[in-house]
Amino acid sequence: MKVVTSGIGLRAGHVLSVMKETMPEIEFVGFYDPQPTYLHMIGEDVPRFDDVAVMLAETKPDLFFVGSPNSFHMEHLRIGLDAGVRIFTEKPVVTTKEDTMALAALLADHGTDQVMVGLVLRYSQHMVDLRAVLDRLGPITSLEANEHIAPYHGAFFMRDWRRMIAWSGGFMLEKCCHDLDIYNMVTRSRPTKVASFGGRKSFVPEFAPTSNTENEIMHRKTSVWESVDDPFQSDGDIIDNQTAILHYETGASLAFHTNLNVPDEHRRFCVMGALGMAEGDFVRGYLKVTARDGTVIADHDYTKMDPAKRSAHYGADHMMVADIADFLKGKTDELPVGIVDALEAGLVAMALDDARISGGMVDMTDTWAQFDSYGLRA
Repeated sequence: MKVVTSGIGLRAGHVLSVMKETMPEIEFVGFYDPQPTYLHMIGEDVPRFDDVAVMLAETKPDLFFVGSPNSFHMEHLRIGLDAGVRIFTEKPVVTTKEDTMALAALLADHGTDQVMVGLVLRYSQHMVDLRAVLDRLGPITSLEANEHIAPYHGAFFMRDWRRMIAWSGGFMLEKCCHDLDIYNMVTRSRPTKVASFGGRKSFVPEFAPTSNTENEIMHRKTSVWESVDDPFQSDGDIIDNQTAILHYETGASLAFHTNLNVPDEHRRFCVMGALGMAEGDFVRGYLKVTARDGTVIADHDYTKMDPAKRSAHYGADHMMVADIADFLKGKTDELPVGIVDALEAGLVAMALDDARISGGMVDMTDTWAQFDSYGLRA
């Protein structure tokens, strides 16, 4: 199986190396990246190309991995679709509503099965086990959830290219699209109205480190492309905290909170249904499902998973690649998440930022009408 990539940063290098581990038959036949920092993860001898279209034309790959910075995804996806090659793209798929609709039009012509997407939380054991018992909760009534990351990780966002909305699409899109996607899955619907509040309160000059220990923490995670040194005085325009409220087509509601400066990080969710509830935490490694009468339906402890595999998205990276391998080999007909799911989650993230900036509630009715006009769900 011949594979090429646009972008060979840490995320692309990691996923591609897991793919090679899972499918030894993979041969990396080309890469495009003006600054290939993590090329060693797939092999220093992989041929380099200065043009994506030329790379696809000359190598004729079986799979095109789009791992470039977010703002370049649309261009690379268009080239890949025009070349007729199977694509795997990292999330978020695109960074604007306009590009979402443009890609939807392309997918209407080329087919949604041409593109797989790295919304890795859908593949996690947490979500595998939650899906297995979801019907026992009855209709979902309300949810609360968060994604809180530690200061070293928050500082990385404030130093990295992801600090700029023009490149990343914003923090809610770049980081929390996973979460928004799984709550679309849980409610089996999409938000109709959203509101949001947030800003930058922690990564500001007055809270810059005063000790070497804290300064080391803020530089622990390496950034390469278009990075800056100081996360507290950077030119970034992303937020470091955001609270959102979402109302779904089914009538369910979600309260979601994210913060980039949480020393004891967690990524918790609590799903309430008419007949029961499910509570879990990706970071702390558990899922407990309880029926209305108090009966425990499921009680999982994921801290006992293989530590080497659990370190990458709570074990979901290896599970995602295993599923993709089966899909590419025809052993399964579908994946837990698709490109349409990813685009819908992206539109929700964009609407939440629109609401945060405007200070008002955003009605998504027209957005969904436009998106649905491309017939991708059919």
